Amino acid sequence: MSDTENSLTLNVYAPSLMNHDERRLAIVHGMERAFPGLHLGWTMSKEEGLVSLPQRDEWVKRERTDGDFPFLCNDDDNHVVTLGGWEIPAGRYPGAQPQLQIHAMLPLEEAAIAAAGGVLAGVAEGAQALWGHITPGNVMLVIAEQMGPKMYGPPKPPRGLPALKLPNAIPAPEIPHCLGWLNYWSEASARAIGFPDPARDAELLSRSWSTATGGWVVRLTEAPLDLDNPAHLDALKRAYERFPEIGGRATP
Repeated sequence: MSDTENSLTLNVYAPSLMNHDERRLAIVHGMERAFPGLHLGWTMSKEEGLVSLPQRDEWVKRERTDGDFPFLCNDDDNHVVTLGGWEIPAGRYPGAQPQLQIHAMLPLEEAAIAAAGGVLAGVAEGAQALWGHITPGNVMLVIAEQMGPKMYGPPKPPRGLPALKLPNAIPAPEIPHCLGWLNYWSEASARAIGFPDPARDAELLSRSWSTATGGWVVRLTEAPLDLDNPAHLDALKRAYERFPEIGGRATP
């Protein structure tokens, strides 16, 4: 398997960074607090490779003219964790406003799996995100196949999953593009998709918890999502049926 398939992938979508934005450090600290023993004290350079950051917090706070979030990682070749981000220009995603996408990779192993819910909440709340998810890398490849239309023809999502619209065709920035294993929905995002409804969401609520800002972390399956497991595939299909707004499917 590739490194991607052996990973947990985090993607979180938030308003773009501003000057002197305290969210930069809040994102890093939120991830480290949730993952025992994690220290993101290094970055990568084309010239020098792995570079130690003795004054990491000051380096993270430094203004960057491109609006991107700086790349960070730990120093453990056997359990690599990375964190970074970039600004998505207005027009590429819904809302006609630029957005910040935070991206992280964690190893698909026991410690990261146990910490994943807290990591997602910590990063998303630190970023003041609209929505996000953590999903195994091989499922991320399936999500990419769900999105369309594609240049080579109509989308044919695998495994009987629904077709999802491309992000720029989704009507509002708070509507999630897709479902993952662990999902973060801000208060605005949850309201947009109608979650929670106690009458319909009892099963999901048994694996969900609310955050300090009124958002939700929603776990589709106890173990990381495995689409070769019929019960997991069925849980994903049921969630898509429950939330037709996700992926822009409720709009023409």
